[in-house]
Amino acid sequence: MKNFESTLTPQMQDNNTNQQFCADVMAGLAATPKYLEAKYFYDAAGDELFQEIMNAPEYYPTNCELEIFTQQTAALAQAIIADGSPFDLIELGAGDAMKSTHLLRHLLDKQTDFTYVPIDISGHVINYLNETLPQTLPGLQLEGLTGEYFDMLKRAAQISTRRKVVLFLGSNIGNMPVSDAQGFCTEMRKHLSEGDSVLIGIDLKKNPKTILAAYNDAGGVTSQFNLNLLTRINHELQGNFNVSQFEHYPMYDPETGACKSYLISLADQQVQLCDETFVFKKDEYIYMEISQKYTVTQTNEMAASAGFKPVNHFFDSKGWFLDAIWMVV
Repeated sequence: MKNFESTLTPQMQDNNTNQQFCADVMAGLAATPKYLEAKYFYDAAGDELFQEIMNAPEYYPTNCELEIFTQQTAALAQAIIADGSPFDLIELGAGDAMKSTHLLRHLLDKQTDFTYVPIDISGHVINYLNETLPQTLPGLQLEGLTGEYFDMLKRAAQISTRRKVVLFLGSNIGNMPVSDAQGFCTEMRKHLSEGDSVLIGIDLKKNPKTILAAYNDAGGVTSQFNLNLLTRINHELQGNFNVSQFEHYPMYDPETGACKSYLISLADQQVQLCDETFVFKKDEYIYMEISQKYTVTQTNEMAASAGFKPVNHFFDSKGWFLDAIWMVV
C-alpha cells in the first residue's frame, strides 16, 4: 500500500486544526452579515446528526442518489473503468461511504485494479472508514486522508501517477454559491490530468415545497444540526453561545435555485470566544449554509467552463437527482 502518513504529529495537527477553526469562526462572526462555514458542521455529533437527516422522510437527495448507485451500479462502474487502466478512486467528503460502497463492491467483483482514497475534513469519518471498510469489503486497497480537499488532491497526485477518478457525491457541489461552485470545479480541474474523470452528484430543481421540506424536517433534526455548530464552538473554542437563544430558519428561491439556512438571534446578546466579544441584535442572522439546485443544462455549462466534457448522465427514477461523469479535456 502507498504511504499517506503525515509528517505532523497528532498534537501538531490538532493544534493547527483548532487554530484554523478559531480563525475562520472569528472571521465569520466579525463579517457583515455574520456567517459560519458549513464545513465545520461535521464533528462527531454533527456526523451523527447528518446521518439522522439522511434518514428523515423529507430528505430525498440521499435516497435518490442511492437508487442510482444500487440500480445502475454496473453502468457507473463501466464508465469509470473506461480504458481499464489502474486508477485511484478519490472520494471528496466521503462520509460513511454508504453509496460508494455499492460501487466499490462491484469494482472488486470485477477484479478492477484501483485504490480507494476517501478524503474528509473529519478525522472521525476517516478513522471509521479505515476500521470498517476493510472488514466489509475484503481485498479493498484503502488509504484515508484527513484534510482540505485540494490539499489532499495535491498530495495524492504527488504520491501516485495513476489515473484519477474523483467522486464528489451527495450534491456537495450544492453547498456553495454558483460562482464558488464554478471556481471549485475549475480548481479541481487544475489538480487533474488528461484521462482523469469526475463523478459528480448534483441535486436538480424541482417542486419548491419538496425542496424546502428536505431542509426543514418535521422532526427538527436539521435545526439540531445547524445549532450543533454553536455547541461545537462552545466546546472547542471555549465560546459561551446560549444555543437556546438561536433559531434555525430555512428558505428556498425557485428562481435562483438557492436553498439557504440561517440561525436567527432571538434576543440582544453578546458571545465571547477566542478572547473576542461578538454582539448580536435581536433578529440578526448568521448565514449557515446553501444547498444550490441546478438544471441539467446548467451542470453541462459548469463542466465546460471548468475544462471538463460531460460524457454520461445518470438519473434516479423521479428525475430529481443527477450523477454526471465529466472527463478532463
